[in-house]
Amino acid sequence: MDNKILQTLDYAKIVYKLAQHAATALGKAEVEAIHPSPDLEEVKYALQVTEEAYQADRLKGSAPFGGIADIRASLLRSKIAGTLNPAELLEIAETVRGGRRVKRHVLQLHDDHSVPTLAAMAEQLTEHKALEDAIFMCIDEQAEVMDSASVELASIRRELRAGESRVREKLEGMIRSSSVQKMLQDAIITIRNDRYVIPVKQEYRSNFGGIIHDQSGSGATLFIEPEAIVVMNNKLRELRLSEEREIEKILQKLTALTADYADDLILDLDLLGKLDFAFAKARLAHIMSATMPRMNDRGYLKLRRGRHPLIAREHVVPIDVELGNTSTAIIVTGPNTGGKTVSLKTIGLLSLMAMSGLFVPAEDGSQLCVFDALYADIGDEQSIEQNLSTFSSHLTNIIRILKNMTPKSLVLLDELGAGTDPAEGSALAIAILEHMHKLGCRIVATTHYSELKAYAYNRKGVINASMEFDIATLSPTYRLLIGVPGRSNAFAIAERLGLQRSIIDHARGEVSEEDVRVETMIASLEENRIGAETERRTAEALRKELETQRARHEAELQRFEEQREKMLAKAQDEAREVMLKARREAEEIISDLRKLAQEEGAAVKDHKLTEARRKLDEATPEARKTAKSKAKSAKPQQIESGDEVMVYSLGQRGHVVELSGSDALVQLGILKMKVAVSDLELVKRAETGKTQQPKIAASLKRTRDENVRSELDLRGANLEEAMLEVDRFLDESFLAGFGQVYLIHGNGTGVLRTGISDFLRRHKHVKSYRLGKYGEGGSGVTVAELK
Repeated sequence: MDNKILQTLDYAKIVYKLAQHAATALGKAEVEAIHPSPDLEEVKYALQVTEEAYQADRLKGSAPFGGIADIRASLLRSKIAGTLNPAELLEIAETVRGGRRVKRHVLQLHDDHSVPTLAAMAEQLTEHKALEDAIFMCIDEQAEVMDSASVELASIRRELRAGESRVREKLEGMIRSSSVQKMLQDAIITIRNDRYVIPVKQEYRSNFGGIIHDQSGSGATLFIEPEAIVVMNNKLRELRLSEEREIEKILQKLTALTADYADDLILDLDLLGKLDFAFAKARLAHIMSATMPRMNDRGYLKLRRGRHPLIAREHVVPIDVELGNTSTAIIVTGPNTGGKTVSLKTIGLLSLMAMSGLFVPAEDGSQLCVFDALYADIGDEQSIEQNLSTFSSHLTNIIRILKNMTPKSLVLLDELGAGTDPAEGSALAIAILEHMHKLGCRIVATTHYSELKAYAYNRKGVINASMEFDIATLSPTYRLLIGVPGRSNAFAIAERLGLQRSIIDHARGEVSEEDVRVETMIASLEENRIGAETERRTAEALRKELETQRARHEAELQRFEEQREKMLAKAQDEAREVMLKARREAEEIISDLRKLAQEEGAAVKDHKLTEARRKLDEATPEARKTAKSKAKSAKPQQIESGDEVMVYSLGQRGHVVELSGSDALVQLGILKMKVAVSDLELVKRAETGKTQQPKIAASLKRTRDENVRSELDLRGANLEEAMLEVDRFLDESFLAGFGQVYLIHGNGTGVLRTGISDFLRRHKHVKSYRLGKYGEGGSGVTVAELK
């Protein structure tokens, strides 16, 4: 990109603003190297980095770049075995530590909010904790080598401090002496050439032996090292030299360690500079309230309320521009000081910023293009006294543009054709625009010539634009109006300012009929535009109101759904709690009944307790629901007497004793229940030989009592009475076709149970017998299987 173009469009001022937000010298160096790129992928990558840094800065603030310095010179010197001083080593350690902090900050941010590009850069940063610790163990924050740097250095410094203490004690003893004090200029101890001395008056020079190290400016004072401490000072000098040699060894060792990591650190510095550069771009975007534009390379440009970044936001007037879709050239007309030049610079500067990976001060949805070059002929000279030299300068610049531009260039021309005869200037301007338009580049040009309005109106791909002017206030509004050519407004302004009406009418008569028609057409377009703008604003307000109402409705609907779900969940919880409470209470009652039966011999039957619990289970809503769903899903089957079936509602198996229409009498253990056939599922067919028995029993059963039951309660009877009842009961059961019967005798003393067992062993209808199982009554019931 031509440096002259960058200067014309004030690109350097944006770079300067960006540099103010860089936290390190490395970042500032990256800022200084910034330039617009003609490569679309490179620009997209740069904008992606800026976007991630923008989000990171918004969420957690900028990365901690404190302590990071440009240490490349020190690293290079370490690689050629040059000894680094403590300050340089301290700077290296602080940079290593700062790089580690930046890395962890970015990676932690990436865990919370995806910033893949920044994270990839941070991941490459190395962490040389060993070098950092080694330097900080030897050098303090004031860049002084510490005693702990080595055992030898600590020993030397202890001896040195002790020697200095002895010298001071010796000198203080001398200056406290009354005989010596009168010979001293001041009773103080000072240092000259790293040796302790005292200030002696000139006239007492001969009274002191030793060495003279210095003299005051007036010559009245001599700084003498007394002979008594010469040897002691010599010893201190030797210790200081030893200290310097030991420090030199320590620094050489740390320098050698730094050289081992120098290549890694140089790469780290490059990454840290890029990260700082990214966060600087993000902070500039925040300051400017800028957004990320969408980029393309097809020559399409669309700015939505684009603002010039160097004009204060409270004063700048945003512009809306679209170029490269239906039109490739825009001709802007309008009065002086109307804002035409600012609009040109806004388009050019925002394009350069986007091509540099910077956000632009415009609304979301703005699009900008990657051009291979930008060319501009913009002069800030607004004087009406144009001369030949100015025209020649502009024309020379335009000739250079014509030689270098391509179909992928953006050309900005200010006051095209100005500075010469209006007829010739307008003709030349049309010819230049036509040549550029045929080439296919994107053009934005400003002019005063009315002939260019007609050219833009008649030429396909070229569109008129103007800067709005408020007749009521006689001042420009600085708004760019696309599709509407500018008006001179000279007669309206003159009339408002008080020029005689006769003069204005005479002037109108001098204007050609064609020019009048053009002005009338422009006025009509302006009226239509204002009407359309008003309607657009009204429609926009209605749209926003509808969106607000829709959002409110959706929020209320969502809130209603959430409340409904909560109420349903609460109702289900309450119902479940009530059911569980009722079940617990029922279990407690059953438990109490069992205890009463055991303790007081109450006639509470176990099988009846089981039946009560089953009925309690049936009361559970989920159980009923499951039973119904299963019953509905069961396929209709032909069920006959003697078949083994599953009763859905009870979840138990049993045998069909008798069928009666849509109901069936089912034997469930010691219980017989009447259930619906639809509540049954066939498990196993009765065997052929056995299926005949119920039929015979049924024929005999008609001659006997219809209320024959499959159980006999003998509790409370004596053994003789019980035997008679058992014999009768077994005969009736055999005739009724029962497979097995239940004799309830209780536990008691066991006499009744033993007698019944003996009787059953000899009875002709009994095939086998046993005590009841759990759920059948246990040892209080004897189960007899009939032949």
